[in-house]
Amino acid sequence: MIGFRFQEFVPDDSLPPFERLLDVFMQLLTYTSGDVVEALDWLNQLDNEYELTSDDYGMGDFIEDLRKEGYIKEDENVRGGFSISAKSEQTIRKKSLEEIFGKLRKSGKGNHKTSFTGSGDEASADQRPFMFGDSLDQIAFTESFKNAQIQHGIGSFRMTENDLVVREKEYKTRTSTVLMIDISHSMILYGEDRITPAKKVAMALSELITTKYPKDTLDIIVFGNDAWPIEIKDLPYLKVGPYHTNTVAGLELAMNILRRKKNPNKQIFMITDGKPSCLKEGARYYKNSFGLDRKIVNKCLNLSAQCRRLKIPITTFMIAQDSYLQQFVREFTEVNNGKAYFSGLSGLGEYIFEDFERGKRKNLR
Repeated sequence: MIGFRFQEFVPDDSLPPFERLLDVFMQLLTYTSGDVVEALDWLNQLDNEYELTSDDYGMGDFIEDLRKEGYIKEDENVRGGFSISAKSEQTIRKKSLEEIFGKLRKSGKGNHKTSFTGSGDEASADQRPFMFGDSLDQIAFTESFKNAQIQHGIGSFRMTENDLVVREKEYKTRTSTVLMIDISHSMILYGEDRITPAKKVAMALSELITTKYPKDTLDIIVFGNDAWPIEIKDLPYLKVGPYHTNTVAGLELAMNILRRKKNPNKQIFMITDGKPSCLKEGARYYKNSFGLDRKIVNKCLNLSAQCRRLKIPITTFMIAQDSYLQQFVREFTEVNNGKAYFSGLSGLGEYIFEDFERGKRKNLR
């Protein structure tokens, strides 16, 4: 395929052969948008060049193990073809999360931290004297007994209200996030693959929220000539189409989704690499790919202002270096009072993760 170049791969010899190959295979599935046959073809090419397998464990063994372990299944629509299973879809998301955000343990209730303490959900390390109205389950009994022994002695042991110590609890905010992904044709133009990093970020963010912040909501929408929602399970199969960039349709759909959410904290993350170049007026598409069209730009700015009035901040992750496009994003961001990052492909995930975590620490209202 045009646009991909493989460099030397140094396998981790400490892993079993299947685990070693599985890691590479999952990466290839992301690039091929879930096409198992194409991913296996690439894996065979890598094996021929870098000797990933051995006489004891070959590619045939790996394919058979993929079937036995439930990562792939026979495609009923294609003779001799395979498709990935739900297990593979989840594995791709987990590996994206580990790659971008690091390994995160599951938290049963989520732990969006804020600088506020009080009657919250999660105990913190901070302690203070008991006050009227504190819940009994906040009492730190070990420290309270220690205070009673120090104050009254062991011989005439007694405990008073002044001996009690409680652990502070932290509030944890709940947030509704809409992630907008640009799938216009420019996401694969000029020999640069921009859609794969965007997909990885979306899969990592979805896995982060569902495992660490299960009370949050994440909706993912894609936008080209039109905008439509996709399920988390659809992310590995996401492809760029022959589309213009209808940012307006994406923003309108995101706003409609967030209006239905009861969470007080709402936000939009938008990953895009190009200028807005399309509007839909009834059944007609208004398009202009030559520079910034004032009619389209004004509509985007109006929606940005509407989001600000609805207290929906928009964080734009711009994968483009054109100065006039960056100027548009700055104006769009200023109208919304949001944030903008002019990110390279390699740092996109870290930017989004840091912004997501930072925002949750101060979104309590």
